[in-house]
Amino acid sequence: MQPKTMVEYLLSFPSAESSYPFGPDAEVFKVMGKMFALVAEHKGKMRVTLKGMPVDNSLLVSQFEGIIPGYHMNKQHWITVELAGDVPVPMLEDLASRSYKLVASKLTKAEKDRLRLQGAEC
Repeated sequence: MQPKTMVEYLLSFPSAESSYPFGPDAEVFKVMGKMFALVAEHKGKMRVTLKGMPVDNSLLVSQFEGIIPGYHMNKQHWITVELAGDVPVPMLEDLASRSYKLVASKLTKAEKDRLRLQGAEC
């Protein structure tokens, strides 16, 4: 997947916003102020870091060369996926969607209500 395509996909989620709190090389994506993805280059390869369930993350890391434990993140709760790696695009989109939903599920009731008005699943 091309980095631009991934960025567009991440911004398509309700209330998704991007910023560069860690500097110009790492684009962070948030929903209601909570991070659900980070797109950055590492070792010459574009990657996206996504939140997931620890048991799922462990399995994904063991099955795909292009998935490693979250780079500079909590290794249990985050994975880093190479965009041009061996992970199929539909699976990459599903992982991004799950990351968004996982973070959105932890929002306050008022924040969830605002997201639901925009069509999001919480």
